[in-house]
Amino acid sequence: MTTSVIGYPRIGKLRELKFAIESYFKGDKSENELLGLAKTLRATHWQQQVENKIAYISSNDFSFYDAVLDTANLLNVIPKRYQQLTLPELGQYFAMARGYQGDKGDVHALAMKKWFNTNYHYLVPEIEATTEIKLVGTKPFDEYQEAKALGIETKPVIIGPLTFLKLAKLPAGQTYQSYQAQIVSAYQNIITKFEQLGTKWVQIDEPILVTDLSKEDIQSFEQIYQAILPTKGSVKILLQTYFGDIRDCYTNVIAQPFDGIGIDFVEGKESLNLLQQYGFPSDKILFAGVINGKNIWRNNYAKTLPLLAQIKSNTSKLVINTSCSLLHVPYTLQNETKLTIAQKAYFTFAQEKLLELAELGQLINEVDPKQHQAYKTNQTLFTREREGTNQNVRQKVAALSPQDFVRLPEFNQREKRQKQTLNLPVLPTTTIGSFPQTSDVRLNRAKFKKGEISLEHYTAFNKQKIAECIKLQEEIGLDVLVHGEFERNDMVEYFGESLNGFIFTEKAWVQSYGTRCVKPPVIWGDVSRSKPITVEYSQYAQSLSNKPVKGMLTGPVTILNWSFPREDISNKESVFQIGLAIADEVLDLEAAGISVIQIDEAALKEKLPLRKADWHSEYLDWAIPAFRLVHSKVKAETQIHTHMCYSEFTDIIKEIDQMDADVISFEASRSNLEIIDVLKQNNFQTEVGPGVYDIHSPRVPSVNEIRQTIEKLLNKIDKQKLWVNPDCGLKTRGEKEVVASLINLVKATLDVRLGL
Repeated sequence: MTTSVIGYPRIGKLRELKFAIESYFKGDKSENELLGLAKTLRATHWQQQVENKIAYISSNDFSFYDAVLDTANLLNVIPKRYQQLTLPELGQYFAMARGYQGDKGDVHALAMKKWFNTNYHYLVPEIEATTEIKLVGTKPFDEYQEAKALGIETKPVIIGPLTFLKLAKLPAGQTYQSYQAQIVSAYQNIITKFEQLGTKWVQIDEPILVTDLSKEDIQSFEQIYQAILPTKGSVKILLQTYFGDIRDCYTNVIAQPFDGIGIDFVEGKESLNLLQQYGFPSDKILFAGVINGKNIWRNNYAKTLPLLAQIKSNTSKLVINTSCSLLHVPYTLQNETKLTIAQKAYFTFAQEKLLELAELGQLINEVDPKQHQAYKTNQTLFTREREGTNQNVRQKVAALSPQDFVRLPEFNQREKRQKQTLNLPVLPTTTIGSFPQTSDVRLNRAKFKKGEISLEHYTAFNKQKIAECIKLQEEIGLDVLVHGEFERNDMVEYFGESLNGFIFTEKAWVQSYGTRCVKPPVIWGDVSRSKPITVEYSQYAQSLSNKPVKGMLTGPVTILNWSFPREDISNKESVFQIGLAIADEVLDLEAAGISVIQIDEAALKEKLPLRKADWHSEYLDWAIPAFRLVHSKVKAETQIHTHMCYSEFTDIIKEIDQMDADVISFEASRSNLEIIDVLKQNNFQTEVGPGVYDIHSPRVPSVNEIRQTIEKLLNKIDKQKLWVNPDCGLKTRGEKEVVASLINLVKATLDVRLGL
């Protein structure tokens, strides 16, 4: 039984790519040095797959920033504002990703959104009225030939034409069908070029097929591939889907002359039913995604082998595949020295999943796989009880009643009392929470973790940074302050480290976007809180100012969604456990005199099912109550904030209002403030702070730029309900640009206030 990998992590074993790109940005590394490092990484990744006997190895799954951005550059979808900078090719590429501010001009970055239901972010392609979609780049061909020169035959991976068009931002009044003919011609040329190179297989990724499709979408899919496939010649085409099942178009897909079709049997809950009901053509290879590409728990062979047997009985040609790209899991377990041997036995990262593929490929051909040592070793994990059970926590969750999810008095009464108590000016200014994590901050934390400094020294340093941060914000003139979060490594990891039930890795980094990597905690057992987590620093910060200083917490849904979740209990039970722990922290902050508490739910939409029919029953019916559980017991005068970023929230705006927060800040700057129209249409009751500038770009917005943004917001949002803030936390930015941006933000707000 042969095996396949949809895609592989590109950041390197120890985030080599991240550090190389950041050095390039600073001017410390040349373009040739960066290109050389990238070439070395690709060779390493391919060789690892060869060593694990992966038959279908991907190329062109590498990227300096994002594969959708790569595809836009490949297809000439480059907005004029970037072309007019007249930058070198790589400089233009990064300008699209990060924005540019320099002697060549001043441009914003492309919009950034979540990649389906993951924590990965993609850059939104921007098609202009004058855009001509055509093949102009060489990256997929170069990397295929690079692998070929190493003696490795790969299947180049390309984002599919329908997915690309459906994700793209289009000119006003245009539909994606207007660009079908152009993109078909471009993909015909791509396939032709691969045929000329002697490529055996090309993988075309169409994850859009697992979402809700209209009749017009299905018709476009058929038209696109009916035009592309007849030109493929000797090249075999694998249509790859992931993140769900293709129930809307299964029969349409198998009717097309693809040589292989990749189907997700992990998240695709209808995939097996579709296969059994409609069959699978004998002239095609089924690439069955049975190794979870999004979670790190070891595969249970006792469940997967019977599944593979059922799949095999419905098709004559089968390849064992990952469910999606391994981009979404850490690189390797080899760097983890602090996890116990017993703990590590439960996990597989990207490199270890290659071995799982190989073992499943062997076991499925065994007459009695249960007698095989690999099977026996695997099953020892699933037949013994894992540590971490807390019956007290489970009883608390079971005892929750409807009243535990309701905050009284109602919003309008709370709003009046909060305005009287806080006495804030119209258009109050604030930030989202974190301030730059400078090298001295990171060094202080690292020394403390290594035991090189005492807790007293560590705490004193953090308090000094907090005092400097409070003073800076008061000098700038912000209205609601934050303590800066200098004690926090990551908004989820920090809380996980203080809660029972979590375990942590050292090097298990996962790419979130570009050079931004996260190290998700692992929810190992039942979750509870033993003592206050944030109260000391929050109380200290508040003692330094007469202005309100926000208590900063991460919400239960985001903690769940940005961790590797358990697979032995439901997400609903897990998130309620976390919610009860964070609720205790909220009440302790309130008792300590903190009058404004922000409970971030940045990842609220991340696990939202891709199909609307499943939204409430499988997610929203417990995700929204989980947030309400956290703040339902606070006083009316305590103002509850939340924050959300880098997702499209417009389609669940009513549900967000039902979270019953007092203030919510949104990422809005990269999406051209599109969300404000939806807020108005839905009579959104919660006070709002749509981000007025993009913190993921190094450019500093001008006073006039921010003023115009605020005025635009005031055309749609009542001045009594509008807050002014950046679109996200400032942790990853430099100090100078942060100070300059916030000074401009306050100046712009004061200018607007004078005109009200």
